[in-house]
Amino acid sequence: MATIRLGDEAPNFTAQSTEGEINFHEWLGDSWGILFSHPADYTPVCTTELGTVAKYKEEFGKRNVKVVALSVDGLDSHHGWINDINETQNTTVNFPIIADEDKKVSTLYDMIHPNANNKLTVRSVFVIGSDKKVKLIITYPASTGRNFDELLRVIDSLQLTAFHKVATPANWNNGDDCVISPAVGNDEIPSLFPKGHKEVKPYLRLTPQPNL
Repeated sequence: MATIRLGDEAPNFTAQSTEGEINFHEWLGDSWGILFSHPADYTPVCTTELGTVAKYKEEFGKRNVKVVALSVDGLDSHHGWINDINETQNTTVNFPIIADEDKKVSTLYDMIHPNANNKLTVRSVFVIGSDKKVKLIITYPASTGRNFDELLRVIDSLQLTAFHKVATPANWNNGDDCVISPAVGNDEIPSLFPKGHKEVKPYLRLTPQPNL
């Protein structure tokens, strides 16, 4: 089983989901994507996570991001669990959940970690660009729920830095100043960053966010 690394093409697969059969690459189309796994249905932390994602779908949509969840349980279980999520989280699940009973997708994406549990998926997150390349990988232990505000923040950074010669500093949020890429010469800065810049050190140059 090959390890997936940043910059690799996200492996394609066909699987059954709560919204019908999905061919992953075709389903993504020209969108970005988040694929995130859950240890099992009817688990407390996952229930809060899927409810949160449903509430955040509009924010993901603004960023051209599609979201799909996965666990190793079957479709009947998923549909029953969705009823619980909608009831307890006061929302409506509005994205597909993959039924990965044969663990094909989990194995393809290395979501089974024997040191944690050799049967269930860990809390993996893959952010995939519109070019089908893996942009971010985060793996959480089963006991820790994910921070979806952080995923939105990272996607804002990924989409910004894909088109502008900047990086985002620690604790950056959309709208904050950015770091000019070290590969950009000082003579290029006026044309690339007409809003101006501040040189803290020759290697640390800040500029207002260029896509606002």
